[in-house]
Amino acid sequence: MKAVLCKAYGGPETLVMEEIDAPQPKENEVLVDVHAAGVNFPDLLIIENKYQVKPPLPFSPGSEVAGIVRAVGAGVTHVKPGDKVFGSCTYNGFREQSIVPAPLCALIPEGMDFQMAAGFGLVYSTSYLALKVWAALKPDENLFVMGAAGGVGLAAVELGKVMGARVIAAASSEEKLQICRQYGADETLLYPARMDKEQQKAFSEAIKEKTGGQGADVIYDPIGDKYAEPALRAIAWRGRYLVVGFAAGDIPHIPLNLLLLKGCAVMGVFCGRFRRSEPQAYAQLLAEITEFYVKGQLKPHISGVYPLHKAADALAVIAARKAVGKLIIDMGRNN
Repeated sequence: MKAVLCKAYGGPETLVMEEIDAPQPKENEVLVDVHAAGVNFPDLLIIENKYQVKPPLPFSPGSEVAGIVRAVGAGVTHVKPGDKVFGSCTYNGFREQSIVPAPLCALIPEGMDFQMAAGFGLVYSTSYLALKVWAALKPDENLFVMGAAGGVGLAAVELGKVMGARVIAAASSEEKLQICRQYGADETLLYPARMDKEQQKAFSEAIKEKTGGQGADVIYDPIGDKYAEPALRAIAWRGRYLVVGFAAGDIPHIPLNLLLLKGCAVMGVFCGRFRRSEPQAYAQLLAEITEFYVKGQLKPHISGVYPLHKAADALAVIAARKAVGKLIIDMGRNN
């Protein structure tokens, strides 16, 4: 089978496509003929050896897939060969066949195609975990979403509206903010062109202004870097700050006195660890967001589709911070 491989750590340009042997499912594993795979920021980190999970070389990037079950290992009863499924695999998704842990594999709901399914599970489960489990977001609360036009950010905008919050979306261009408005954002905020001390203060004040002066009850932050501290300074009393990732670059250092003054909580959201540690709770979250989709309340925004041999190009778009919503790898099978 064809597979895009990371054989030495580096950027997207170091990836190669080769023929490799097909895997076989072990106990509690599902072998999937991949029709489409989602492209996510962790896929870039893992090939650069910057991710928490460090698979042995060589491996394929790609953490979520959708396709048809070819075979199942012992103990798997909820899916069978021939079923259309989607699931999370952490890595080895950019290949024609992929192994998915059984608890992380689910049936594709009626009306969802393979491309949509490949762009659904990771971003929505991450954002729903953050907003529902960690932040306990309540109706009418102010939710401030940074990186709001990216995969997890746009999912947070959608889910925030489904959960009844007032959503303020921040992004780096007017074009991205327009997408956020289309997905339900009540207010939008354009990042400053630079982020010196004066602009950081202005950014904090702008967030407060968008929330009627009270600050954001929940802040969803997948970007970190120099945006984090000014956002935290604009959090409401007893607010919840969700650390989702560091797509903007550096990991920020937050003055702990801000937590004291704001009476707020800073919470780390690592969905991969949650999936591994609490698979049944993850399955319940996945069932709930799938139901939102069936009801027409969610729809992934797919902005680019690439063939397998162009997977590096898709990752390069992610690296350049130019992706809006989801990018998808399509294997070119008859769907």
